Amino acid sequence: MKSKVEEQVTTLVEPYIRQQGLELVDVEYVKEGAHWYLRIFIDKAGGVELSDCQAVSILVSEKLDQADPVNQAYLLEVSSPGLERPLKKDEDFATYKGSLVTVHTYAPYQGYKEFTGNLVGLEEGQIVLEHAGTKVAIPQQQVSKTHLAVEF
Repeated sequence: MKSKVEEQVTTLVEPYIRQQGLELVDVEYVKEGAHWYLRIFIDKAGGVELSDCQAVSILVSEKLDQADPVNQAYLLEVSSPGLERPLKKDEDFATYKGSLVTVHTYAPYQGYKEFTGNLVGLEEGQIVLEHAGTKVAIPQQQVSKTHLAVEF
């Protein structure tokens, strides 16, 4: 049910978010404690401002009320993806080429479940990183999550 809601909401709201000059980064539908949350993550060049989140929240609320893709009560949250932005779409891997990323796998791959390195790109269904002085190609179907990494 969770992924179906996320898919429906993505399809419904993405065109409206794009019309605002923003990018839909991700949609999450999760239960935390007694409450369900529908989280919409947006971004734009130069970063997201509070006014962007407010505008999208109002617009998306109207569209969700009309289409009613969620059959239970939920709390809507609209925010930026933060410093550790997830990379989900193929174009994300091109945009953030050369950036420091962390890749998490479902099961150990080459003895590890987490790789951090500079993103070389997405090549033939594999996420390629420069990791510990060598290139590592991780099959995309084994990846649970990829996100930008922050160095301090």
